[in-house]
Amino acid sequence: MINKIKTIAVIVLAIVLNSCDKDLDLAPLDQLSPATFWKSGDDWRSWANNYYGNLGSHASGTLDLNSDFSMGQGSNGVSSGNILLSQSDGAWNGSYEAIRSMNIAIAQYDLVSPEIQDEAERYVAEIRFFRAWTYFGLLKRFGGVPLVDKPLDIDSEELFAPRSTRGEVADFIIADLDWAISRLPGHNEIGDSELGRISADAAQAFKSRVGLFEGTWQKYHGGGDSGRFLDAAINGANAVINGGNFGIYDDMGADSYYFLFLDEGQGSSETILARRYDAGLNQTHNTSRWVDTQHAAPTKNLADLYVCTDGLPIEDSPLFQGKATLSSEFENRDLRMLGTIMKPGTIRNVDGNDVEQRPVIGTGNGLTPTGYQSRKFLANGANATSGQQTYDWMAIRYAEVLLNLAEALYEKDGSISDADLNRSINHLRARAGVADLTNAFVTINSLDMLEEIRRERNVELAYEGFRYDDLRRWKTAQDVLPMALRGVQFDGTEFETEYPDVVVNTDGDGFIVVDPAATRSFVDPKNYLFSIPTDEIQLNDNLEQNPGW
Repeated sequence: MINKIKTIAVIVLAIVLNSCDKDLDLAPLDQLSPATFWKSGDDWRSWANNYYGNLGSHASGTLDLNSDFSMGQGSNGVSSGNILLSQSDGAWNGSYEAIRSMNIAIAQYDLVSPEIQDEAERYVAEIRFFRAWTYFGLLKRFGGVPLVDKPLDIDSEELFAPRSTRGEVADFIIADLDWAISRLPGHNEIGDSELGRISADAAQAFKSRVGLFEGTWQKYHGGGDSGRFLDAAINGANAVINGGNFGIYDDMGADSYYFLFLDEGQGSSETILARRYDAGLNQTHNTSRWVDTQHAAPTKNLADLYVCTDGLPIEDSPLFQGKATLSSEFENRDLRMLGTIMKPGTIRNVDGNDVEQRPVIGTGNGLTPTGYQSRKFLANGANATSGQQTYDWMAIRYAEVLLNLAEALYEKDGSISDADLNRSINHLRARAGVADLTNAFVTINSLDMLEEIRRERNVELAYEGFRYDDLRRWKTAQDVLPMALRGVQFDGTEFETEYPDVVVNTDGDGFIVVDPAATRSFVDPKNYLFSIPTDEIQLNDNLEQNPGW
């Protein structure tokens, strides 16, 4: 952390504001000092703008490579458990640099002149949201970390503080969010000129994410505070839902889920907080081109999770058509499957030309190692392969809030009412063309309600970067991640006859094996957290290493 202080001392004197929000003022600041800065609302706004780039991105469609849902052109070290003790860690370094910058602004707020206090307060609330966002990233990766809530210098005793407990870090995050919620405008109070700025609704939605993560982590990893964190998740989700400002995007009928993530779905009622892009401001991304090259091919684990339209898993449903042909397993399935995984034979408009999509099995650009092709985030039309896409990254969307509520209610009480199912995940099943989930349906069909709630989360949020963290907080990663990653059923199917010259490894049931179990592992408790960087432990011997490292 000492090195971060030296670095940030330079950074904060010449911040360049890189936010990708379409409507944020992106002018750089040439000089920053208490004597010349913090004197206007625009100063505070400019400082807050600096953190909008931290909302993340599509990551070229590869956000689930560290899980069992996706396979790249080679084995992923995180997914396969092949990660080493870290000397340094960019997530640690970058987070504490950002936190120091945020703490500088928060400390200056105590000195702000009364004339601009109200205006400054809103932007300090945004900054505290981003401080919560940053600490949450540290919590997920490392567990408990040192909590720093003020600017430090090289003589500060806090530089040698021990790690706070994970519960203390989660409490700190929620306290920052509560402070921000009481001072931020509501979603419906943000005008067109400020689209993309943090709202109180976004902070409530993020609170539901934090509360669910920590509540279930505490529950399944032997903590003692699961209930109050699950309450925080429930309260945050209810605040968003009861506010009535959001809904589920369904403007494109059966294709709504697919188009939600492209230009057609931008600015819809499902968007709570987005990182925004604009070609006019030279803010674009190349996600669609990367998805097209199949650098994150779907796996059998993901494909098999989608239920049939009767709401039953494929192993139980009479509607399931098997896997004998290239496309038979897509019939009568949850529409989210079609929006996430390309059905062979689909016609896609590529740069103005209609092209039939068929998998080409193998490794390399445009080839799929699993036999499944990605479709989520894959653009159509004249700009499909340009690498200049402008569709937004939804950092928080309403569907997640509905999922957070349903899961938190069940985890806290061991049950969920049909009324709560109807106001949460059944909205998502309706868009997906799937029968409602009810307690009677679960009982009659000998299903497990928690498993079905988790299934909903998995298929709704696939490729949005949740799966790996979900497996860890549920404490199921040790069971799931060591298993082989598999693809389509090749032997004895149309795949074998269509691709007679393709050489693949298959298991006893004929499924392509792209990452065998022999090369995969997940050690409990070691792999549930990343190692604290050894450089940091050398600088501060009060830092305790994570278990197993």
